[in-house]
Amino acid sequence: MLKGIPKIIPPQLLKVLAEMGHSDRIVIADGNFPAESMGKDCIVVRMDGHGVPEVLDAVLRLMPLDGYVEHPMSLMEVMPGDDVKTPIWNTYREIVKKYEDRGDSVIRNVERFAFYEEAKKAYAIVATGEEAVYANVMLQKGVI
Repeated sequence: MLKGIPKIIPPQLLKVLAEMGHSDRIVIADGNFPAESMGKDCIVVRMDGHGVPEVLDAVLRLMPLDGYVEHPMSLMEVMPGDDVKTPIWNTYREIVKKYEDRGDSVIRNVERFAFYEEAKKAYAIVATGEEAVYANVMLQKGVI
């Protein structure tokens, strides 16, 4: 047992976060994200019983965002023609404001297929059971 570690963080994810270096990226993926195929060259951590917001909150308690880039947090952009609402993004904005002095200005939207290409280069992908669509988040680690 350790003090101060959010209970939701499994040992494998704690190890991944500790191993990541400055500018490494981690994806917190919704349940529809192809985590295993995108994560062939990285570490995939399964957290199927959890949603993205609770995992995002726990990760940001432990990991700073990159202060050397304008947008160290990326969201997958809704595809043109997809009539989808993304209220979960408002939840993400509130979460990031708790941990980031720059507020939600650190967030950018990335076109879906460009997001996939960036995800393939991530250090790790956390596969959640999140049911909201377009709920994927990519974080770029900063310096402590």
